[in-house]
Amino acid sequence: MAQAPELDPNDPTTQPQPNGGWSEGLDTLTGAIVVPPEVSGFTQEAGVLYSDGRYCPQGALWRRYRPLTTEPPMPESVSETLSGRWLWGGVLWAHFGHFLVESTARLWALDHIEGPIDGVLFIPKRPRVGDQIRGFQRDFIDLMRPDLPIHVATAPTRVEELIVPGQGFGLGPITQGTQKFRDAIHAGFGKSVEPDGPSKIYISRSALGLGKGGMLGEERLEDLLRAEGYDVFHPEKYNLETQLARYKAATHVIAADGSALHLYAMVGRPDQKVAMILRRKAGATNLLAKNVAHFCRCNPMVIDALYTEWVRGEGGKSNRLSFGELDHAVIGRGLAMGGFVRPDVDWPRATDEERAQMFRDKGLDQAGDFVESEEYQKRRRRIMRQERRARRAARDDAAADQTSEIKAS
Repeated sequence: MAQAPELDPNDPTTQPQPNGGWSEGLDTLTGAIVVPPEVSGFTQEAGVLYSDGRYCPQGALWRRYRPLTTEPPMPESVSETLSGRWLWGGVLWAHFGHFLVESTARLWALDHIEGPIDGVLFIPKRPRVGDQIRGFQRDFIDLMRPDLPIHVATAPTRVEELIVPGQGFGLGPITQGTQKFRDAIHAGFGKSVEPDGPSKIYISRSALGLGKGGMLGEERLEDLLRAEGYDVFHPEKYNLETQLARYKAATHVIAADGSALHLYAMVGRPDQKVAMILRRKAGATNLLAKNVAHFCRCNPMVIDALYTEWVRGEGGKSNRLSFGELDHAVIGRGLAMGGFVRPDVDWPRATDEERAQMFRDKGLDQAGDFVESEEYQKRRRRIMRQERRARRAARDDAAADQTSEIKAS
């Protein structure tokens, strides 16, 4: 079978690579033309053009194996002008997780630019958002470089001088970050924040609404972890500085997989113990574990304890809106094995009545078309058959031992 050709990491028309190449390069454009998207969409014609209209592929946002921003046509007119020297920030996401992973991907260049700059230049992901800058976006930049101006281009804009760094972070192979990106985050991000908080925390998603996805049985898990000395932390209720202070102070961190772990990874250390509890079956969870491993220089414990998964519609697939239903017995055994809780914990699996109540408490009985994943139904039936066979084999072994004892006597 023929092997796929090896990608050239220096070719900016191929996906960015964590081991360098164009993802760690810097290009300076004079009179660059920045073109924001005109319509919302997963992929959009938007990005950076040279002064003569040629496309600058180094400015594209890549996710996994394809760019989400593609070459835009030369605008008929360029109505805006931005004087000064600006750093290209790329696409400004309103979604917290995508902002952390994709809108920060070029900030590594702040440590590699000679001389002052006038700020960071973004384009909006959604045109309807306009030039709005959310509080957490402003706070993140301040924690990286205080008081650095942010400009969001909502119309074609000619920039006097634009520095275009390669994409040093994102989703795909680049999730582990380039060395330059990790070094910049470790050297500068949140350095003024002192550790403050309990030594054991559980980063919860239970306070998020149905539109954010979640876990059935998470509130019960919180009670079990409180009994083990854990503080339950809902990060969306606190500013970024408080979140970083909690993450820095903790020696033991357990978290439902999600955006909060991307932020934790930016300040996490090798001496901290980290466990990630899966809430869905999706490729994003593997990327998240790699993100934590490479940034924190440690291997997080990943616990797959999904009893089942609830997805949208018949034949629906696992995604960020899915609900994973937890098997507390499996979680307890995993955490005990990893040294997060007492070695003798014995957490029971929820009964059918308790499962039904959790479903009602979460409001899923009123949420429309959530159905149980067919894959997990098959998996559960297979596990039940295995357990029945194991019990039957144990009974047969016990009966055989008893027969042997009778004969011996």
